[in-house]
Amino acid sequence: MTLRINQVVCAVVLSLSMVCGAPAQDNKGLKALEEENAKLRNRVDTLESELSEIKRMLGKPAEPKVAVPVGFTEAEVAQLKKLADSKKKPVLSAFDIELYGYVKLDLAHDSDRTSVGNYARWVESEQLIKDHGEFSLTARQTRLDLKATGPTVGGMHSGGLIEVDLYGGGDENKNLPMMRHAYMNLDWPEERFSILAGQTFDVISPLWMPTLNYTVGWWQGNIGYRRPQLRLTKGFELAKDVEFKLEAAATRDIGRVIGFAYSDTGQDSSIPGLQGRASLTLPGFNNKPTTIGVSGHWAEEEINYTNTFANPQTVDSWSINLDLTVPITSWLSLTGEAFSGRDLDMYLGGIGQGYDPTLKKGIRSDGGWAALTLKPTPKWQFNVGGGFDKVPKADVSLGTARTFNSVIFGNAQYAFTANFTLGLEVSTLRTECKGEDDGDSVREQLSLIYKF
Repeated sequence: MTLRINQVVCAVVLSLSMVCGAPAQDNKGLKALEEENAKLRNRVDTLESELSEIKRMLGKPAEPKVAVPVGFTEAEVAQLKKLADSKKKPVLSAFDIELYGYVKLDLAHDSDRTSVGNYARWVESEQLIKDHGEFSLTARQTRLDLKATGPTVGGMHSGGLIEVDLYGGGDENKNLPMMRHAYMNLDWPEERFSILAGQTFDVISPLWMPTLNYTVGWWQGNIGYRRPQLRLTKGFELAKDVEFKLEAAATRDIGRVIGFAYSDTGQDSSIPGLQGRASLTLPGFNNKPTTIGVSGHWAEEEINYTNTFANPQTVDSWSINLDLTVPITSWLSLTGEAFSGRDLDMYLGGIGQGYDPTLKKGIRSDGGWAALTLKPTPKWQFNVGGGFDKVPKADVSLGTARTFNSVIFGNAQYAFTANFTLGLEVSTLRTECKGEDDGDSVREQLSLIYKF
């Protein structure tokens, strides 16, 4: 196109030169030149119009092209182009959907019999069985998460999460799903306020032991589980890098007492449980954010001694808790919790004991845990720590009552890739009983984890 324009311009210049520099022509010659000039002007006008159209077309974005392998039919090419141009979200949802999780295989050996094998809660009494080793191999901790992120409306961000694993029961090779989390979250970041509705972790004691054991220290000094709740959270910026946060929740009480009329003792109380936590985050070592939190709960159980539900006994469940997170350096951190309370079996305290049917009272429980996490490189992580749960002997009857349970653990984890991690953990467990022999066990666990 540029060559054609140059040719026209040269012709126009040449014609004008001939007109201006040539001697006088006869009328016939002048008329021929005028006709030729008119034709040239028409051509210039046409070329200018074409050039304007080309510039307009060049201003449009190029149409996306779909790379198609050789051998596809025209119909297949059209279908591929339709899919490439589709605006539909994954999983046919109106929201942004993220599907993720991991596959985990746990191999464990216990030098003595533990409850329950696939994971370790406590060591069984050696009164009848001693030096009875066990081997476990399971993929039950495999986890699947579905996260939805909704639109932002009026400064409110919305979203939800559903998470399941395979600890819902069933035979070892026919595992059943178990709901871990199922909640929606409404968040106003500018106001530092959020509302959570559904099932998720308790507000109290929000940390967990960095172990490979599935129970993350439950019954060994770490209390708090998951339950349906309605939670409100409000944050306050007190100063630069200093935040104060309040959390409060109404929860579903979940508890059953074996040996009495079948009933949900938490539901029978007719009122929800209450949980709250206040935390302060401020610069600590090397100006890294250190968090200290104080939390507590109160709930009721209604114990029925007969099928008629006559003259039930009301038992209070309560706790007060402390949690601490201290990053010391970029590669070393300290975490830990402490608790004291009564009737804590539904919160995985009291070494699995909440109410003594003989003494007819809630069982007191005290404990805590602490751990150091060392991450010298992006691929290596080391954890070492321990915890205990202690029950007064005066609060439990003779028999299989457990009065002390402890764990000391150490593990190493190596990330071969961003997806695949191999972990090895060694732990020692000790369980003391009232009226029976104590139990001790050494546990070795190998875990293979593939994240997706």
